[in-house]
Amino acid sequence: MTRVWARRGSRPVQVKQTQYDWIYLFGALNPQSGDSVGLLAPTVNTAMMNLHLRMISEHVGCRVQVVLVMDQAGWHVAKHLVVPDNITLLFLPAYSPELNPVERLWCWLKEHDLSNRVYADYQALLNAGTTAWNRLTPERIKSVCRTSWIEHAN
Repeated sequence: MTRVWARRGSRPVQVKQTQYDWIYLFGALNPQSGDSVGLLAPTVNTAMMNLHLRMISEHVGCRVQVVLVMDQAGWHVAKHLVVPDNITLLFLPAYSPELNPVERLWCWLKEHDLSNRVYADYQALLNAGTTAWNRLTPERIKSVCRTSWIEHAN
C-alpha cells in the first residue's frame, strides 16, 4: 500500500513499486520561447553532461549565445566539463532550486506523467520518460517554467 489522494472515508487501493531503477533526464529550455533540448541517460556524470552541452550547442547553432542556468551539482562544475563557445554557464546560489525554471518542469512531469505508476522493467521506465518529454509542447514549457526574474532581466 502507498499513500494516495482520495475522498474522505474511502479506502483506495494503489499498487506500489518496491524495486528501483533510475533514468536521468538532462534538460535545457527557454522559458520565453518554449524551445527545449533533452537527454535521457542511465547515469549522471561529466561525460553525460558534456554530451548534453554539445546537444544544446548544436541545437541552437553557432550564432546563438546560450546562458544556461544551473545549480552546482557535481557534474555541472566538474573540472573536465567541456563547455562549447556558444554556451555561458550561470550558476545559482546553493539551495535555491526555486530560481531554476527547469526545476518547475521536473515537478510537473513527475506529477502528470511519471509518479504513482508501476514500470515493468527498465525499458518501460525509459519509454515513459521519453514519452513524457516528447509530449511537452512549447506552450506547456512556457506556462510551467515562466519566471519573473528572467522576464525582468529582459
